[in-house]
Amino acid sequence: MMSEHKHYLIEKNLNTNKPQEIPMKDLMMLKGAKTLVDNCTMVKPGETVLIVTDMSKTTIAKAIAALVMERDAEPIIMVMKPRDRAGQEPPVSVAEAMKSADVVFTPVSYSITHTHAVKNAAAAGTRIIVMTDFTEGMMVGGGLDANFQELKPICLGVAKKFKDGKQIHLTSPGGTDLTMDITDRRGNALYCIVEPGEFSTVPTVEANTSPVEGSANGRIVVDASIPYLGIGIIEEPIIVEVKNGFITSIKGGRQAQILKNNLAAQKDPNVYNIAEIGVGLNPECRMCGIMLEDEGVVSTCHIGIGTSITLGGTVKSPIHYDLLMWDPSIEVDGRILIKGKNVSL
Repeated sequence: MMSEHKHYLIEKNLNTNKPQEIPMKDLMMLKGAKTLVDNCTMVKPGETVLIVTDMSKTTIAKAIAALVMERDAEPIIMVMKPRDRAGQEPPVSVAEAMKSADVVFTPVSYSITHTHAVKNAAAAGTRIIVMTDFTEGMMVGGGLDANFQELKPICLGVAKKFKDGKQIHLTSPGGTDLTMDITDRRGNALYCIVEPGEFSTVPTVEANTSPVEGSANGRIVVDASIPYLGIGIIEEPIIVEVKNGFITSIKGGRQAQILKNNLAAQKDPNVYNIAEIGVGLNPECRMCGIMLEDEGVVSTCHIGIGTSITLGGTVKSPIHYDLLMWDPSIEVDGRILIKGKNVSL
């Protein structure tokens, strides 16, 4: 059997008229690129499509650019060095370009989602697809195989319950017991399809909201994943105590210590802010330690910490991390909205 890198398609190089070898892997990624360009953003002829990437994600950027060209739109790839951490702003030149593009894709190593750059680009009417830590394998199969149009009404329904609600009570079999105030907070529906002025993560399908600052109280038991800092799938539950909207203690084993040390190193109290509650709604996503797959897994819930400005909150911090748990039960104003895999709208 030939190894993957020995499979090729031959096509002519437009500049030299010489045959050019295209690895089968790159051809397979066009499947995901088609979903991103045709289904998620519905790119139109003549539109400007900016692909913000870094040195380790250029193959993904090129696959998207190929489909953009096929749709008679204008692809622009901007390659920056990887950010030092999630939540760090991109260079000013990139942020300005994002505001002027019709569509932006962000296949990057560290998240630039919870930044002023994304918030300002959305305010300017850009359609933004977030692709943090995307892999070539994710372009071929997994969460991108979901029918986003079918999941859209479910995601919108959960987001509306958040928008209309006042109090959330979150519990889990692992020991989570957390309350928060969501009065007058918007519900965010991220179902991988964007209109002008919207952003969505891909392939996670999730509904989320940002609690009123200072209102979260209780305990979070993380037993699924923290897809940041190399932590990934949880080996031993991490117990996080919360008082008046902020984390007050983190206990557990090796992975808990990684999280604890990283937050302390930021030297910013806002990293301990309870910024988000989100629910995974994509039946094709699988728990694997990669953020945008993990957070979409059905029967999970995540609590975001740190920055909340892109979700409807007011806090900006150096980071935004998500803490995932299995089999959540979420009550909104005393009524069950989520219980494990079941959604009650």
